[in-house]
Amino acid sequence: MKRATEPYPAQSSLKRLLDTVVYAAGIIGPIMALPQVLLVYVGQDATGLSPITWFGWAVLDIPWIIYGLVHKEPPIMITYTLWMIINLLVAVGAVIYG
Repeated sequence: MKRATEPYPAQSSLKRLLDTVVYAAGIIGPIMALPQVLLVYVGQDATGLSPITWFGWAVLDIPWIIYGLVHKEPPIMITYTLWMIINLLVAVGAVIYG
């Protein structure tokens, strides 16, 4: 069974608004995690951070990125690629400074 796709941008103004909000959330979320990255690298302290947890979150981003690619869903691809970068940065910092 083939799934019906909707045109982008959506014809409905409400759906266009939702598209915009999803893109914004997908970018703002990872940006909000940047202070954690800065705390690790600038402060050179990863006390209390588990590298296994952060690497695990990065690994769990991969299926979402692939899903976004397969289904041609840019918001999913962008969001989870940004989250994977953040998660990897924190994980590596936790290994270096933990």
